[in-house]
Parts: sequence; structure tokens; C-alpha cells
Amino acid sequence: MATAPQYLTDADLLALPRDGRKYELVDGAIRVSPAGFRHGVVSVRLTWRLNTFVREAQLGYVLESSTGYRLPGGNVRSPDVSFVRRERLPAHELPVGFAEFAPDLAVEVLSPEDRLREILDKVGEYLAAGVALVWVIDPEKRSAAVFRSLTDVRHVDPDGELEGQDVLPGFRCSLTDLFE
Repeated sequence: MATAPQYLTDADLLALPRDGRKYELVDGAIRVSPAGFRHGVVSVRLTWRLNTFVREAQLGYVLESSTGYRLPGGNVRSPDVSFVRRERLPAHELPVGFAEFAPDLAVEVLSPEDRLREILDKVGEYLAAGVALVWVIDPEKRSAAVFRSLTDVRHVDPDGELEGQDVLPGFRCSLTDLFE
């Protein structure tokens, strides 16, 4: 006799251990994204550069991978790095739980275990939720893909730069700075 699949909730997600893994709630199931050492180095280097720029310009908030965003379809996604404009938070009050909105910038740093289909599904979900800019960084190939939509994609070569465009005007970061 088959049993019905268990549908997990926000409470289940919040009850998971803080063990260095990234957990997301996707279609009622917990997904684990193990990240390696290189992934962590790239994520922290980008977070540091973004946070320095954002704080100096007083643009908003840079967040790391333990921050969950509830997207319109009900999934809770946690980009490796994200940015939210200051004016999007009423009276600059920081949400205590999951953000009930999508970030302005979502960044995914690929790990060797990541499957392309799952990453593209996540990018599509971000864009459908209103994320204006998505960066997918590939440490293995030392490159990146910049998404404004699923059809507006720009590839960044190893000697290229990530640019904040209209989301973070004036921000630039060389990919070589992230990988060395």
C-alpha cells in the first residue's frame, strides 16, 4: 500500500540543524544543497564586495545563503548571495522570518553537485517572482551568466566583470577577484 508523500512546512524548514548546508523548501519537500570550500570562498568574496559597495552608498541590504525568501508559488528559496533595496522595507524594518518578497538581485554559485536543470528552474522562479537581476557563477569554468529574463542572458568570460546594471548602479566586480 502506497503512502501519501509528506508535505513539509516552514516550521519543518526552520527546525533543521544549522550544519553548514543550505536548505530550501521546494514543492513541499526539503532540498539540500551541499556547498564545498571553493563555493564558500567565492560566495564570501562576492558578499564582501557587494556589502562594502551597498553600505557605502546606503542602498540596502546584502544577505547570505541562510536568508529565505517566500516566492509567490510558495517555495522558500535561499540564494547564495542576495540584495534588497532599502526602500523596499517599510520604515526599514527587517523581517524576522522569511522575507515575503523576492530580492532585487539573486546570486547562485554553482557547486559540483548542482544539476543544470535545477539551477535553471531556480533562475526561472526568481525571475517570475520579480527578481530584476540573477547572476549564476561557475567556479569550475571561472565564468558567469547574467539573467535579466530567460531570453536575456549574457555570458561573462573568465576575464570579464559582473556589473550591477540598474539594480546596483556603479557596482563592478572582476571574476578574477572572486576566483584567486
